[in-house]
Amino acid sequence: MDQATGIFVDGVGTAADASGVLSRLQGRIFALLYLRAEPLSLDDVAAELEQSKSNISVQIRGLADWHLVRARSVTGSRKDHYEAATDLWQVMQVIMERRFRWIFRQVLASVEETQRALEETRERDARGRAEHSMRLARLGAIRALFQVFDAGIGAFVSGEPVLPAKMRDRVPLVPVPGSRAR
Repeated sequence: MDQATGIFVDGVGTAADASGVLSRLQGRIFALLYLRAEPLSLDDVAAELEQSKSNISVQIRGLADWHLVRARSVTGSRKDHYEAATDLWQVMQVIMERRFRWIFRQVLASVEETQRALEETRERDARGRAEHSMRLARLGAIRALFQVFDAGIGAFVSGEPVLPAKMRDRVPLVPVPGSRAR
């Protein structure tokens, strides 16, 4: 592997590892394939990255699940060959929808469940009412923020403009009364 390719492969591998979506090796495989004009066989990828063919095969299946690589037939060869996706916009739409939107919706579901539980166990004394109100306000704030994130990903996935200024204006960024800034 030439120096320029090595820099890109290692850099994308490091970024992938930090993403929580891909492993370091998956990032390295994607980067290697991305910079190649022709598809590479599993043997070629394994040799370039100094990994076992079986390990590369497992990692490529994961990349295919994320639509980052796809199998390609090569005339005259019976080996499996792979190429990287080049429509990065579409790739990011898939990743945002499948990975991050799920996280936001999990938080929103937790907020709803917590609010139901709070309503069932509402304290009757003054201290309890104040804490109850504070908790509901904080849950409302986190709900608003994650609804904006969810809507932003929805717009991104649909190819609509995502305007940060409009999103920011929908979320109150002032402290909730009775809460302490942290």
